[in-house]
Amino acid sequence: MDANLARIRHERSKKDFPFLTLEDDEYVEFAFKRARVCLWAILLGVSVGLILILSAFLLTLLGQRMLDEMGKNFMFIILSALLATALIIGVISLKMYRGNRLFVTNEHVIQIVTNSIVSSSTNIIDLSSVEDASFRQDGLLQQLFHYGTLRLATVGDETTYTFKYSDISPSDLRGISELISNAKEKDDKIIKKKRK
Repeated sequence: MDANLARIRHERSKKDFPFLTLEDDEYVEFAFKRARVCLWAILLGVSVGLILILSAFLLTLLGQRMLDEMGKNFMFIILSALLATALIIGVISLKMYRGNRLFVTNEHVIQIVTNSIVSSSTNIIDLSSVEDASFRQDGLLQQLFHYGTLRLATVGDETTYTFKYSDISPSDLRGISELISNAKEKDDKIIKKKRK
Protein backbone atom coordinates (compact mmCIF):
# COMPACT_ATOMS: atom_id res chain seq x y z
CA MET A 1 0.00 0.00 0.00
CA ASP A 2 1.15 3.51 -0.74
CA ALA A 3 2.79 5.18 2.28
CA ASN A 4 0.67 8.34 1.92
CA LEU A 5 -2.56 6.33 1.82
CA ALA A 6 -1.44 4.33 4.87
CA ARG A 7 -0.71 7.58 6.73
CA ILE A 8 -4.13 9.01 5.81
CA ARG A 9 -5.87 5.81 6.95
CA HIS A 10 -3.83 5.87 10.19
CA GLU A 11 -4.89 9.47 10.92
CA ARG A 12 -8.51 8.64 10.11
CA SER A 13 -8.41 5.62 12.44
CA LYS A 14 -6.93 7.73 15.25
CA LYS A 15 -9.75 10.25 14.77
CA ASP A 16 -12.54 7.63 14.57
CA PHE A 17 -11.19 5.46 17.43
CA PRO A 18 -9.29 7.75 19.84
CA PHE A 19 -9.37 5.12 22.62
CA LEU A 20 -7.20 2.73 20.57
CA THR A 21 -3.43 2.92 20.79
CA LEU A 22 -2.25 2.43 17.22
CA GLU A 23 1.34 2.17 16.01
CA ASP A 24 2.66 4.71 13.48
CA ASP A 25 1.69 2.80 10.33
CA GLU A 26 -1.32 0.96 11.79
CA TYR A 27 -4.93 1.61 10.81
CA VAL A 28 -8.31 -0.03 11.44
CA GLU A 29 -9.59 -2.27 8.66
CA PHE A 30 -12.68 -3.69 10.42
CA ALA A 31 -14.62 -2.57 13.50
CA PHE A 32 -17.22 -4.97 14.91
CA LYS A 33 -19.64 -4.76 17.81
CA ARG A 34 -22.22 -7.14 19.18
CA ALA A 35 -25.09 -8.06 16.87
CA ARG A 36 -28.14 -5.80 16.80
CA VAL A 37 -30.28 -8.67 18.08
CA CYS A 38 -28.55 -8.18 21.46
CA LEU A 39 -29.61 -4.54 21.47
CA TRP A 40 -33.17 -5.54 20.55
CA ALA A 41 -33.24 -8.08 23.40
CA ILE A 42 -32.08 -5.43 25.89
CA LEU A 43 -34.65 -2.89 24.69
CA LEU A 44 -37.43 -5.49 24.64
CA GLY A 45 -36.62 -6.72 28.16
CA VAL A 46 -36.49 -3.21 29.61
CA SER A 47 -39.68 -2.21 27.77
CA VAL A 48 -41.60 -5.24 29.06
CA GLY A 49 -40.34 -4.58 32.58
CA LEU A 50 -41.37 -0.92 32.41
CA ILE A 51 -44.80 -1.80 31.03
CA LEU A 52 -45.40 -4.30 33.83
CA ILE A 53 -44.28 -1.85 36.51
CA LEU A 54 -46.37 1.00 35.07
CA SER A 55 -49.35 -1.35 34.86
CA ALA A 56 -48.87 -2.15 38.53
CA PHE A 57 -48.80 1.60 39.25
CA LEU A 58 -52.10 2.02 37.44
CA LEU A 59 -53.66 -0.93 39.25
CA THR A 60 -52.50 0.56 42.56
CA LEU A 61 -54.08 3.90 41.67
CA LEU A 62 -57.32 2.23 40.61
CA GLY A 63 -57.42 0.06 43.71
CA GLN A 64 -56.91 2.89 46.17
CA ARG A 65 -60.22 2.23 47.87
CA MET A 66 -59.04 -1.20 48.99
CA LEU A 67 -55.75 0.03 50.46
CA ASP A 68 -55.27 2.24 53.47
CA GLU A 69 -52.84 5.19 53.32
CA MET A 70 -49.91 3.15 54.64
CA GLY A 71 -50.56 0.36 52.10
CA LYS A 72 -50.69 2.85 49.20
CA ASN A 73 -47.41 4.47 50.29
CA PHE A 74 -45.76 1.05 50.64
CA MET A 75 -46.93 0.03 47.14
CA PHE A 76 -45.65 3.28 45.62
CA ILE A 77 -42.27 2.84 47.29
CA ILE A 78 -41.98 -0.76 46.04
CA LEU A 79 -43.08 0.16 42.51
CA SER A 80 -40.76 3.19 42.43
CA ALA A 81 -37.83 0.98 43.46
CA LEU A 82 -38.73 -1.55 40.76
CA LEU A 83 -38.97 1.22 38.15
CA ALA A 84 -35.57 2.61 39.15
CA THR A 85 -34.08 -0.91 39.09
CA ALA A 86 -35.43 -1.58 35.58
CA LEU A 87 -33.98 1.69 34.31
CA ILE A 88 -30.60 1.04 35.95
CA ILE A 89 -30.46 -2.49 34.49
CA GLY A 90 -31.28 -1.05 31.07
CA VAL A 91 -28.53 1.58 31.28
CA ILE A 92 -25.95 -0.97 32.49
CA SER A 93 -26.94 -3.44 29.77
CA LEU A 94 -26.61 -0.77 27.07
CA LYS A 95 -23.19 0.24 28.43
CA MET A 96 -22.05 -3.38 28.34
CA TYR A 97 -23.45 -3.81 24.81
CA ARG A 98 -21.55 -0.77 23.59
CA GLY A 99 -18.40 -1.77 25.51
CA ASN A 100 -17.85 -5.04 23.63
CA ARG A 101 -15.92 -4.32 20.45
CA LEU A 102 -13.51 -6.05 18.10
CA PHE A 103 -11.09 -4.15 15.87
CA VAL A 104 -8.98 -5.69 13.14
CA THR A 105 -6.13 -3.46 12.03
CA ASN A 106 -3.54 -4.11 9.37
CA GLU A 107 -1.26 -5.48 12.15
CA HIS A 108 -3.35 -6.55 15.17
CA VAL A 109 -6.67 -7.81 16.42
CA ILE A 110 -7.87 -5.72 19.38
CA GLN A 111 -10.69 -7.18 21.43
CA ILE A 112 -12.38 -5.12 24.15
CA VAL A 113 -14.70 -7.18 26.35
CA THR A 114 -16.92 -5.65 29.03
CA ASN A 115 -18.25 -8.33 31.39
CA SER A 116 -19.87 -6.00 33.93
CA ILE A 117 -19.91 -2.35 34.90
CA VAL A 118 -16.62 -2.81 36.81
CA SER A 119 -14.96 -5.57 34.78
CA SER A 120 -13.46 -5.27 31.31
CA SER A 121 -10.46 -6.64 29.47
CA THR A 122 -8.50 -5.84 26.34
CA ASN A 123 -6.70 -8.46 24.26
CA ILE A 124 -4.23 -7.48 21.53
CA ILE A 125 -3.11 -10.20 19.14
CA ASP A 126 -0.56 -9.89 16.33
CA LEU A 127 -2.22 -10.86 13.06
CA SER A 128 0.81 -12.93 12.13
CA SER A 129 0.28 -15.14 15.21
CA VAL A 130 -3.31 -15.98 14.28
CA GLU A 131 -3.42 -19.44 12.77
CA ASP A 132 -7.12 -19.76 12.06
CA ALA A 133 -10.15 -17.47 11.84
CA SER A 134 -13.62 -19.00 11.77
CA PHE A 135 -17.24 -17.98 12.32
CA ARG A 136 -19.76 -20.35 13.86
CA GLN A 137 -23.53 -20.19 14.18
CA ASP A 138 -25.33 -22.60 16.51
CA GLY A 139 -29.07 -22.93 16.51
CA LEU A 140 -32.04 -21.53 14.69
CA LEU A 141 -31.98 -18.07 16.33
CA GLN A 142 -28.39 -17.44 15.27
CA GLN A 143 -29.23 -18.51 11.71
CA LEU A 144 -32.38 -16.35 11.59
CA PHE A 145 -30.78 -13.22 13.02
CA HIS A 146 -27.37 -13.70 11.34
CA TYR A 147 -25.12 -13.68 14.39
CA GLY A 148 -22.65 -16.11 15.89
CA THR A 149 -19.16 -16.48 17.34
CA LEU A 150 -15.92 -15.35 15.70
CA ARG A 151 -13.04 -17.60 16.73
CA LEU A 152 -9.35 -16.71 16.37
CA ALA A 153 -6.86 -19.47 17.19
CA THR A 154 -3.25 -18.44 17.73
CA VAL A 155 -0.01 -20.25 17.01
CA GLY A 156 2.14 -21.63 19.81
CA ASP A 157 0.34 -21.37 23.10
CA GLU A 158 -2.88 -22.54 21.42
CA THR A 159 -4.96 -19.74 22.88
CA THR A 160 -8.33 -19.24 21.25
CA TYR A 161 -9.97 -15.84 21.34
CA THR A 162 -13.71 -15.66 20.78
CA PHE A 163 -16.06 -12.78 20.09
CA LYS A 164 -19.59 -13.97 20.80
CA TYR A 165 -22.86 -12.53 19.47
CA SER A 166 -21.19 -10.89 16.46
CA ASP A 167 -22.77 -10.34 13.07
CA ILE A 168 -19.70 -10.78 10.89
CA SER A 169 -20.48 -11.43 7.25
CA PRO A 170 -18.70 -14.03 5.10
CA SER A 171 -16.97 -11.22 3.17
CA ASP A 172 -15.70 -9.76 6.47
CA LEU A 173 -14.31 -13.17 7.43
CA ARG A 174 -12.56 -13.44 4.05
CA GLY A 175 -11.12 -9.96 4.58
CA ILE A 176 -9.81 -10.92 8.02
CA SER A 177 -8.26 -14.10 6.57
CA GLU A 178 -6.55 -12.05 3.83
CA LEU A 179 -5.14 -9.65 6.44
CA ILE A 180 -3.81 -12.63 8.42
CA SER A 181 -2.09 -14.12 5.37
CA ASN A 182 -0.67 -10.68 4.40
CA ALA A 183 0.74 -10.23 7.92
CA LYS A 184 2.35 -13.68 7.78
CA GLU A 185 3.90 -12.92 4.38
CA LYS A 186 5.23 -9.62 5.72
CA ASP A 187 6.79 -11.39 8.74
CA ASP A 188 8.34 -14.05 6.45
CA LYS A 189 9.94 -11.31 4.32
CA ILE A 190 11.36 -9.63 7.43
CA ILE A 191 12.80 -12.93 8.67
CA LYS A 192 14.38 -13.63 5.26
CA LYS A 193 15.95 -10.13 5.20
CA LYS A 194 17.43 -10.68 8.65
CA ARG A 195 18.97 -14.00 7.59
CA LYS A 196 20.75 -12.40 4.64
